[in-house]
Amino acid sequence: MLIRIKKAAFAAIVFTIFQLMPVDAEAISSNSRTQAIAVDFLIGSDDISGVRLAYRPHQHQWHNVPYFDTLDVYWEMSVNFWEYGSENSHEVNYAIALSPVVGKTFHHIKGIYPLKWEFGIGVSLLEDTQFAGKDVGSHYQFEDRIGLTLAFGDNLAQSVSVRYMHYSNGGLNSKNPGLDFLNFAYAYNF
Repeated sequence: MLIRIKKAAFAAIVFTIFQLMPVDAEAISSNSRTQAIAVDFLIGSDDISGVRLAYRPHQHQWHNVPYFDTLDVYWEMSVNFWEYGSENSHEVNYAIALSPVVGKTFHHIKGIYPLKWEFGIGVSLLEDTQFAGKDVGSHYQFEDRIGLTLAFGDNLAQSVSVRYMHYSNGGLNSKNPGLDFLNFAYAYNF
């Protein structure tokens, strides 16, 4: 019961931080393409591989953010399909996740294509706690990410990303080996 309370408190804190950041309503703008879908290919530690399908229901920019000026912000809902082992003896696991993601453009390639870093910490729910020879300790995991994204195409509607993603229960359980992934993603904004 105490672990559930800690997890709910953490999720409430993260949500509150993103809702109460020191920017006013006039400092938030949406671009004409506010939604996106993405497909990610995952290469994990311990020979885990997978696919991640994501939907971003709303994307916007926060302007006049102290120390950052402008930040790109979106929420991402995803479903993950992970596989481990050889064809004759393999395991499959599924996860759903919800993550707030913050990004900042730091360079424009050829003066046109924005290159940005991104960071996010969200929550996820795993189908099975026993996977890839590990006991991950809990169905509830945190989904952490850090990566680089490059936008391109007509009206910069497409992007590719490379990310490091980590899933763990954050020490809320005594068993917490975590799962690490290198992630290659393609997203389309509409």
